[in-house]
Amino acid sequence: MIEADRNTNRFVLEIKDLRKSFGDKAVLNGFNLQLSKGENLVIMGKSGSGKSVMIKCLVGLIQADSGSIKIKGQDITVLGQTELDLLRTEIGFLFQGSALYDSMTVRENLEFPLRRHKSKLNMTENTEVLIKEALANVGLANAIDLMPAELSGGMQRRVALARALILKPKIILYDEPTTGLDPITAKEIIQLMRSIQKKYETSSLIITHDVDCARVISNRIILLVDGINYAEGTYQELAQSKDPQVKAFFKH
Repeated sequence: MIEADRNTNRFVLEIKDLRKSFGDKAVLNGFNLQLSKGENLVIMGKSGSGKSVMIKCLVGLIQADSGSIKIKGQDITVLGQTELDLLRTEIGFLFQGSALYDSMTVRENLEFPLRRHKSKLNMTENTEVLIKEALANVGLANAIDLMPAELSGGMQRRVALARALILKPKIILYDEPTTGLDPITAKEIIQLMRSIQKKYETSSLIITHDVDCARVISNRIILLVDGINYAEGTYQELAQSKDPQVKAFFKH
């Protein structure tokens, strides 16, 4: 039992045999995942393969039919709401499309998670200091009093990343971080993700269709097909695969 606990603690995130159906349609069919400390793990797959459902189960927006999801050794499927809320502070989430509050300034967008969770975390740092630090880390210190509508798409994505970092989480989930961005801005976001990972020593789970993003950012890739781990390996290993489904996905 002690050895099993030691093995579990190797991973900051572990998903085992995750299953989810909607009516007669099975979306996840026994999905498995292990994320190590400091790792950038990319999940790829076609639309409808189960990526979005998996990540919604992970953050508690959807309840899985069966299986376990452990964050830092704690199974979130059996936690009460108070314990789950506290554990969620360990996770930063960069939403697809940034999901900033349009009626709030950049400062107010970053204040929002601090107001909700700072007291629970016993954080002693001044709120203004935390906000300015997060914005400086994404290169937007001068945007603090702007509205989201005054920002470009790339700047909005950077602010969203600053918001994801504001509580200094150990795990960051990226949902299609380069979607909707021009190639130059997408490369800037990818490089920013790499620098953030090194500075904060975060573990990252990245959902993406962007093969170039996967090539640059990933330590390891899981290809999700019909709700299961169809293939797994480094970018080079999957790009050289002779399997028709894998080969088609990584074909440029």
